[in-house]
Amino acid sequence: MLHRLYAWCMAQADKRHSFWTIGAVSFAESSVFPIPPDVMLIPMSLARPDRAYVLAAWCTLTSVLGGMVGYAIGALLYDSVGQWLIALYGYADKVESFRHAYAEWGAWIILLKGLTPIPYKVVTITSGFAGYNLALFILFSVIARAGRFFLLAFLLHRFGPQARDIIERRLGLWVTLGAVVVIGGLIASAYLI
Repeated sequence: MLHRLYAWCMAQADKRHSFWTIGAVSFAESSVFPIPPDVMLIPMSLARPDRAYVLAAWCTLTSVLGGMVGYAIGALLYDSVGQWLIALYGYADKVESFRHAYAEWGAWIILLKGLTPIPYKVVTITSGFAGYNLALFILFSVIARAGRFFLLAFLLHRFGPQARDIIERRLGLWVTLGAVVVIGGLIASAYLI
C-alpha cells in the first residue's frame, strides 16, 4: 500500500493538476487539514528535482494563504468553527495560555512552530483569536514556511537521486519515521502550548 501511495505521489509530479493538488493540501494544512504538504512535496520533488524550488515556493504561498484563512477563523469564527477545530486537535484547554504567550512571544511562536511538525493550524487559528498583528503574522508565516519548504527543496534538489534510492529501498522505515515525527510534534505541542 505504501509503495502504491508513493508511486501515486511521484506520478503527480508530471500531471497538469499537480500544482493544484499540492497547493490544496498545503492550503488546507494551515487551517483545517491534519496532513502536512511534505507528504506530497518530498515524492514530487524526488520525481522532478528540477521543480523542487518551484514546488517549495508554491507550498509557501498556499500555506500562507491557508494560514490567513486559519487566522480569520480565529479572529472571526473562534466561538463556532475555531473552538471546534482546536478541540478536535486536543488543544482546547491550552488556547488561553497560548493566547497570553502571544503578548510577549508572538513572533517566536509563529517562526518556531511554522518550521516544526507542530500543527501549524493551531498557530494560525490562535493568532487570529489572540488578535496578533495581521501584517506581522503574514511576514513571520512567510519566513517560517519558506524556511521549511525551501530547506526541504534544497536537500531534495541537491541529493535527489541518492535520496530517492535510499527512500525507495526503505520506504516503510521512512514513512514510520515521518509518522513518528508528526505524532511527536502533536505530543510536543500538547506540552509546549
